[in-house]
Amino acid sequence: MLNQDNGVEAVRFARSTVELFVKNRKTPMSELGEVFNQKLGVFVTIHTFPEHDLRGCIGIPLPVMSLRDAIIESAQSATHDPRFPPLDQDELSNIIIEVTILTKPELVEVKQPNDYLSEIEIGRDGLIIEQGFYKGLLLPQVPVEQGWDEEEFLSHTCMKAGLMPDAWFDDNTKIFKFSGQIFTEIKPNGEIKEKKLDGSDI
Repeated sequence: MLNQDNGVEAVRFARSTVELFVKNRKTPMSELGEVFNQKLGVFVTIHTFPEHDLRGCIGIPLPVMSLRDAIIESAQSATHDPRFPPLDQDELSNIIIEVTILTKPELVEVKQPNDYLSEIEIGRDGLIIEQGFYKGLLLPQVPVEQGWDEEEFLSHTCMKAGLMPDAWFDDNTKIFKFSGQIFTEIKPNGEIKEKKLDGSDI
C-alpha cells in the first residue's frame, strides 16, 4: 500500500482538492508520485475540528480508476455529501481531512450466516453488503469509533444499504470485506499521521 510520505501526499492533495473546489470549482494540477497512477479504491472523509463530527464522506470503493483521479472525485463529492449542507468556504479552516486507501473487496463465503461473525475482524475489515439493487458500505474505522461488535457491524451495514438489520441472514445477500489504510490530519492543515485501529494510533 502507501508509505508515510505517500500518505502525507494523499491527504495534502485531498485537502487542496477540497479547498479549490469549494472556492472556485477548480481541480489541483499537482504532480504526484508514481503510486498515484495505480488503480486503487479510496474514501475521503471530512470531519469538523475540534468536535470531530462527520461533515462528509464519499469514495470510490473499487479500483476502477487511478488513485489520483479517485481522490479528486471523492474529495469533490465529499464537499456536497447529500447527508449534509454543502461545505462552505468559511469552514475550510475548521475541518480535518482523512483519506482511506482500500484493498480490493473480497466476497466472504460461509456455510451458514452465523459464520460471518468469525470471518469479520473489527479494526481490520470494512464491509460492503449487496442485495439486488441495494448496496451499503462502512469503512473499517466506523465500528471502532462506534464501539460495535461484529453482529452490530453487519446489522448497521445492512441498514446503510437500506435493508433490514438482519438481512445478512438472507441467502440473497452478498457480503464483501476489505481493509483500509488511513491517513489523517491531526488538526486543519497540520501534521498528518497514519491512523491505526488497534489502539496504537494517533
